[in-house]
Amino acid sequence: MNTIEEKFQRHKHNLNQMKAPAQLEDRLRQALHRLPDKKQKRSRAFTWTVSTAAALILIITTYQYPALAYYGGKLLSGRDLTSLNFTEVAEHGYGQTINKSKTLKDGTVITIDGVIADDNAFLMYYTIDLPEEQTFTPGEFINYDVYRIKGFLTDSDRIEGGGNYSEDWKQFHGMQKFKPVSPFARTLTAQFGERMDNGQQALYPISFKFDANKAMKSIIKEDISKSVPVDEGTVVYDSITASPTATVIRGHYEMNNGEHPYFPGTTKLIINGSEVESFGYRSDGLSTKDKPTFEYNYDVLPTSHIETMAIVMESSTGYEKVMEPIPLTAPSDRSVKINNEKLWIRSVTKTETGYDIVIARKEFTILNTENLAVQAGGKRVPVTSITSSRPWDLGNGNILREQTYSVQTTDKPEYLLLDGFKYLKKYNKTISIPVTEK
Repeated sequence: MNTIEEKFQRHKHNLNQMKAPAQLEDRLRQALHRLPDKKQKRSRAFTWTVSTAAALILIITTYQYPALAYYGGKLLSGRDLTSLNFTEVAEHGYGQTINKSKTLKDGTVITIDGVIADDNAFLMYYTIDLPEEQTFTPGEFINYDVYRIKGFLTDSDRIEGGGNYSEDWKQFHGMQKFKPVSPFARTLTAQFGERMDNGQQALYPISFKFDANKAMKSIIKEDISKSVPVDEGTVVYDSITASPTATVIRGHYEMNNGEHPYFPGTTKLIINGSEVESFGYRSDGLSTKDKPTFEYNYDVLPTSHIETMAIVMESSTGYEKVMEPIPLTAPSDRSVKINNEKLWIRSVTKTETGYDIVIARKEFTILNTENLAVQAGGKRVPVTSITSSRPWDLGNGNILREQTYSVQTTDKPEYLLLDGFKYLKKYNKTISIPVTEK
C-alpha cells in the first residue's frame, strides 16, 4: 500500500547524494536541453563478432591510454575539467584538439573543440556559433545538444553536461561527459541534435579522428572484490579507478530480492588518511552476472603518491523486524522507541467509517505497509488507506514526516501491528585497499 509519495521518498536519499557541479546557478540557467537517447538494436551475430574481435585484440596486446606529462604537475579537479572551456583546459596540457565543424542550413556552426579520454569518462568540448544578427535568449533552454558517441567498440551514453554563453549571447561553449570510449577507436562520431519548432529533432552527426595518444592513463586501477553484509543482502565493491577526470568506485548488489537497496547510503573514499570529496552516486542496470550495479564518483585524487587507500561504507539500508504490538492507547507528541528507531503516535481519531491514526517518523524511516493492521476489539483490522506524507516541524530544526492511516472498525484501536520498517542504518565498515601504482 505504498503511496506515490513514499516511492519518491525511497529515492530522496539517492538524490541528496548527488553533488551540485561548480557554478551551478549559471549552469542551470544556461542548461542544455536534453534530447532522449535512441537505443539501436543489435543482432546476436554482430555482438558475437565484436566480442570475438575484442578478445583477439586483447590476447595480442594489453592496451592502456598513454600518459601525458601531467605526472609531476598539479592535476585539475574533476569539477575544473567540467566547468572550463577547452581553451582553458588545453592550457593545462590536457586533451586532444579536434576543431571539426559542421555548418547547418541556417548558418549555425557546431564545432567540436577537443576531447579528453580516460578509463572513467570521455569529455567532449564544443562550441555553437549562431548566424549574424541572431542571439541566444537569456533564461531559455538551448535547442542544441549532443547525446551519444559511437565508434569501434564504442557506444557511449552521456552522463552529464553544461555550458556557458558568451557575453554577446551569440556563442555557446558546451561540455558533455560520456561513458568511456574504446582506446582502439580511431574515428568517433558525435550525434548532435536540434529541437525544431514543430517538436521534432534534426540530427547532425559529426565524425572526427581520435588519437588515444592524446588521452590520459589511469593513475590507479585496482580490483577490490570485497563485500559488506547488510540487513537484506550484501554490498560488493568490485573496483576503483582513479584518473585525471574522476575517481570511481564500481560495484554491485546481491540483495535478497535481487534489486537495488531501498537507500544506497553513503560510501567514503579515504586517501592517505583524508577524505576525498564525493561527486555523488549513480546506479546503472545489471552486471554481466545479472546483479544490480552502482558507481560512487569522487574528485580527482589529491596526490599521485598514494600511501594508504580505504573505503568506508558509512550507511546503507537497514531493516528492523517489530516483534511486539505498538500501543495506541495514549497518543501524544512523545516518541515511542521501536528497536533502534522511533515513531510518534500523534492521534487516534473517530471518523464516520472508523478511525484515523496519525503516525510520524523520521524522513528515511519507511514502514512496511504490506500487512499493516491494528488490533481493535480483540480482532486484527487491516489498514485500508494511507495518505501521502507531510512535514511535521518540531520547531527545533528537526522536521519529521507524518501520515494518516485509516481503518474501518467500530472498536477503538488498541495496538498497531507492524511487521517491520526500513531505515538508513549506520554500518561504518572499513575496507583497506592495497595500492599498486601503474
